[in-house]
Amino acid sequence: MIPVPTDHATPFDQAQRRARLARRHRLAPEARAESVTEAATSLVCLHGTDPATIFLSARARVDGMMVADLEHALYEERSLVKHLAMRRTLFVFPSESLPFVQAGASDRVADTERRRLIREVEKAGLFEDGAGWLGAAGDAVLDVLEGSAPMAYTSLRDQIPLLQGSMTYGEGRSWGGQVSVGPRVLTVLSAEGRIVRATNDGPWRASRNRWATSESWLGVPIDRRAETEGAAWLIEAWLRAFGPGTEADLKWWLGSTVSIVRKALSELDVVTVDLEGQTGYLMADDQEHDDPVEPWAALLPALDPTTMGWRDRDWYLGPHKDLLFDTNGNAGPTAWWDGRIVGGWWQDEAGQVVVHLLEDVGTEARQAFDDEAAKLSAWLEGDKVLPRFPSPLAKLRA
Repeated sequence: MIPVPTDHATPFDQAQRRARLARRHRLAPEARAESVTEAATSLVCLHGTDPATIFLSARARVDGMMVADLEHALYEERSLVKHLAMRRTLFVFPSESLPFVQAGASDRVADTERRRLIREVEKAGLFEDGAGWLGAAGDAVLDVLEGSAPMAYTSLRDQIPLLQGSMTYGEGRSWGGQVSVGPRVLTVLSAEGRIVRATNDGPWRASRNRWATSESWLGVPIDRRAETEGAAWLIEAWLRAFGPGTEADLKWWLGSTVSIVRKALSELDVVTVDLEGQTGYLMADDQEHDDPVEPWAALLPALDPTTMGWRDRDWYLGPHKDLLFDTNGNAGPTAWWDGRIVGGWWQDEAGQVVVHLLEDVGTEARQAFDDEAAKLSAWLEGDKVLPRFPSPLAKLRA
């Protein structure tokens, strides 16, 4: 049963929340992760919509991390797997968490995507029986991938006529055009946990996936569990990494409904805390305040899981939302000082990292950011990272 908020709930102020963030998100120098898999586990998952974000988020949390370290975890060790989940977003999860992720988030995404695709192909006149076409196309993909090395979409399309064809979108609009149906089939299959994004044909900053069946890539099929079990697992993992947080935070992050969040909370041993007037939740065995850390600076990429971890962001974002988030709620690259976002960053024409502060944080912080910018510039070795969703601040830099 969910605890009833009371006027005597334990207070958690912003300083205490920032200390937890620094340690649990592996951003304080003394709290770094030992490996990229440990870093991802600490955050539940890494945000994967923008391929460069995966690498830059891991680099910010693992001292000495190289591109090859993350590629090894993804493509050889396979301790990390790209998977479509909460909010129809691509994440990188520890492979052992996939059964809970599938049940608690991905199955719901898959159902929505399947229904939408069936409706749209029938409306476009491509297939009279959209469900029948989608079922046959999915089976054909699995048949081709079975026993095969990971394959690019173009190879699958060339072998499977059912993946060919396109629909018009945004007719009469400046942004309109044609969209192929084949990639949408792979989206449904991946959300269902039947196929996974395996190897990558492109550089680390680009996404050119090759696909494999989940069983062939992981060694075993993804175990099927109940939605409530998966949701409870995800909410507990979030509370331990991001908590305390509000019901609104949990609903937004999970991309689910209030009823599912409340059901999961009722099955967990949680307590309520006072977040400066709002009711927050924590696991009952995780109420201790983290020790303060020394002031720290971090340059996090666009869509970093820390930046995107809460719906209610005032306690770490302050007045900077309009410059650092686009109108759809996507965060650009951010500069963090001691648990708060105080600016953003980008690369100049030579590929050097430039930090733009939005407030006066003092000489110690300015020097720390100069040091971080130099380290990140050296790590990038001139490679340009262009965020898929640039922030308004980045657009103003000229």
